[in-house]
Amino acid sequence: MRNIADLLSRLRELHQRTQETPLFNPVFQLGLDLSRELESGAMDLDTIETIVAELECESMKSRATRLRRLVAPVAPPSNYDALGKTLKSNDFDAFRASWEVPQLHAVFTAHPTFLLSPAQSEAVATAASRDGNIDNDVCVTGAERPQITLDFEHDRAMRAIANAQDARDIIVTQLLEHAAKTWPAEWQGFAPLPFRFASWVGYDMDGRTDIKWFHSIGFRLSEKAERLERYAASLAAIDAEHGLLETLRPAAAYAAARAADFSADLSAPEALSAAANRLTEDDPHKLLSLVPLIEALEAEARGSEHSRAIKLKTLASAMRADGLGMGWIHFRVNSSQLHNAIRRQIDPDNTLDLSSKGAMVVLRELLAEVKPLRSNFAALAIESSTAIRQFLAMAQILAHVDQDAPIRMLIAECEQPSTILAALYFAKLFGIDDHVDVSPLFETESALEHGGRFLDALLEEDIYREYARTRGRVAIQTGFSDAGRFVGQLPASLAIERLQGRLSQAMEKNGLTDVAALIFNTHGESMGRGAHPDSFADRLNWPLSPWAKRRFARADIRLEPEVSFQGGDGYLFFSTPELALATLTRIAELRPAETDPEAPTDPFYRRTDLSLDFYRAVRSHQREHLESSTYSRAVTAFGLGLLNSTGSRVSRRQSDLLADRDMSLRQIRAIPHNAILQQLGYPVNVISGVGSAADGAYEDIAQLIQESERGKQLIRLVRSSNALASIKTVAAYGELFNSAYWASRPYRGTESHLTGACETLAEYLTKDDRTGVFRRFASRLRVDALKLHRLLALLPDENPLDERETIRRAIGAAQSLRLALLQHMFLKAVSIPAFSRANDISRDDVLEMVFSLRIDDALAQLRRAYPTHFPSIDDFAVNEPSDYPDASQDGYASIGRDYIDPIERAYGLCLRISTAIANAFGAHG
Repeated sequence: MRNIADLLSRLRELHQRTQETPLFNPVFQLGLDLSRELESGAMDLDTIETIVAELECESMKSRATRLRRLVAPVAPPSNYDALGKTLKSNDFDAFRASWEVPQLHAVFTAHPTFLLSPAQSEAVATAASRDGNIDNDVCVTGAERPQITLDFEHDRAMRAIANAQDARDIIVTQLLEHAAKTWPAEWQGFAPLPFRFASWVGYDMDGRTDIKWFHSIGFRLSEKAERLERYAASLAAIDAEHGLLETLRPAAAYAAARAADFSADLSAPEALSAAANRLTEDDPHKLLSLVPLIEALEAEARGSEHSRAIKLKTLASAMRADGLGMGWIHFRVNSSQLHNAIRRQIDPDNTLDLSSKGAMVVLRELLAEVKPLRSNFAALAIESSTAIRQFLAMAQILAHVDQDAPIRMLIAECEQPSTILAALYFAKLFGIDDHVDVSPLFETESALEHGGRFLDALLEEDIYREYARTRGRVAIQTGFSDAGRFVGQLPASLAIERLQGRLSQAMEKNGLTDVAALIFNTHGESMGRGAHPDSFADRLNWPLSPWAKRRFARADIRLEPEVSFQGGDGYLFFSTPELALATLTRIAELRPAETDPEAPTDPFYRRTDLSLDFYRAVRSHQREHLESSTYSRAVTAFGLGLLNSTGSRVSRRQSDLLADRDMSLRQIRAIPHNAILQQLGYPVNVISGVGSAADGAYEDIAQLIQESERGKQLIRLVRSSNALASIKTVAAYGELFNSAYWASRPYRGTESHLTGACETLAEYLTKDDRTGVFRRFASRLRVDALKLHRLLALLPDENPLDERETIRRAIGAAQSLRLALLQHMFLKAVSIPAFSRANDISRDDVLEMVFSLRIDDALAQLRRAYPTHFPSIDDFAVNEPSDYPDASQDGYASIGRDYIDPIERAYGLCLRISTAIANAFGAHG
């Protein structure tokens, strides 16, 4: 077998044999076929690398095709026409109301989804940006992966936002042209603001110790400098001699110089003092507000000819949207960090339960009496509390960088109203409560379950309602990653939907219909983390359903929807000007901030006798998996060894070798958890439980789904995920640890040269539990899958894609090839000569590292045990001759060449296969 076609042909043959015996595993058998060729010498790693490159190529084509399908059409003229068809209003006031508030806030986050190298991302984006066939130009394979640092992530985020800004300018220009043509006497009063952009890259402290406060200040200043330069370039394109350039250009240079100050190491008091004094002292170019510039541009537009007026108003619109930065910024902390900070004020002895009514009483009194305090960079530098540092940093940004743009304070794992009051106290303490939107995150099972009561209690607080009216909004954040991990993606979406409905109720009940509801739905880029893959309409409606939007519309509450585009995978939507324009045009067409309040009730919400039981059954099934030691052991069987490094944030907490065997799912973050499920071949948290939930009521559930748009959407997600799933693949990974398999492999004498290695493996693996774990896991999945197939057979496939089966087979071939590579690594590892125990690391420890794919650790130990670089006799200028050592002695070079290096190369190929599989799923994790 020399190419993918050979692998697919053989896989088709092997699939036929499942008719003979249902236990036959074609994926594992193809892996064995390939392993035999590799170990016999009929195939080498060079040949496998060629096949891997072909797999990568096909996966890149699939990725580009999928991206283009979601946002098509991509040609700018087509998108101009598409937006034009939506501009049908004859009422100027209604037109203004539709476009002067954002249809969507888009947040560019630093989630670790930087799966593709920059060259690969560019190739996929370029291919997706063109009409016509996607050919081999997209095939950037084996590309070098840069080290993913916070600076790298920030740079990629700013590139994506810059393209988004340019695309928004094009849309704003079209809106202004339409208004000028339709309402020539009134259009100058139109101030479009269709989209707003934000980022938390460099400001998210939740789970991070590597981001220092001065990094955040430095990033904010660099963003200010970049945006001012872009404003100046836009204005110069209108008029190269415009007077405001004398304001913008020096201000950009000043901000860039201050950004350079804060990019240095400021841990020494002298260095910080110098940087702080330069930023805080008065300077004619220290621009803190764009309001005068916006007013000047608008005034000039009123006296300008048509074309110039539209360009000036487009620039004013950009300034109004972004302020003195590339967009708004989001700081993020964990609730525990806030609790630690507030205890210093109200409970130094740690005796008060912060969830108690007594704590709320104390906090009310504290808020009523708080007086704003002045602060400076020295106070920020010496502050030990992470949470308080965040508020001090925000105060300095508002005082010395941009005094207009509000800042979001996101609070992770927020389950108590007292946490919000604590955040509000610190905002008031530092005098920034009128510019900071405090936003709780609802993501854990407990938070979703009790979130309604949380919102009721919070909005009943007089001090909070006063604050919300000052800010003009109630802001919350919902999360689909951990929610999808711990309760399943379908139950998570439905629970979040219910929470959104409870927010509308609480706002109406407490008289807050005069402020907006800003709902930040933080979903990922994969199905397992809340990104519906079937269409952009599904992507937008999955986290904020028409039902939820109607609840706000009927209460006459203005909705501000906000979504995330996460990391490298999310930035692809904005990685070229064409894709950015297509993405924003699709959003503008779909108008996610609006809905028809008079639309009839979806049967899914009316027939709660069926839908509520269905939801509870899926959730119960998912909980059984989560609480099962079988599931936990299967998911963690290879640790994180099947995954590439995709971000600057660590993917798991540190543990020692012995702890790996009992690794908890809570040690693995949501993105790698989902990524492992992709790599094992079955997205459990999307698919599992749906079939079992329908058991005994297939026809009733099927009828409900067919009559319900929400039900159809749920099934579209399940079907899309199931189309890529393979229980046979899950089972195949368990057979790698089957002692009987290794003992029997050379039994007939066909691979006698492997007898010793196979015997060692067989003996070592007699005590390994993973074969049994994977068999039990696969059996549970099969029972549920049978029921799922029974349900799907009653439902039409609304979105059949011709390439689905091709992609599924290609994934199977890729999995088989990786199984062969893993067997090669196992065989090489046990064939290395035994070495003495050193530094508490034994040969068995190294083998366990290999079996759990801690390959970098294993290679480091092996190279320490078998070094290849020694002092040479030629290093010494001695006169007396020596016959020893002779030239034939090469130390351990042969061990490195024959065993250690092949393990390293095979593992590198495994990771390239991981990229190809993730591309087939459409995203990492």
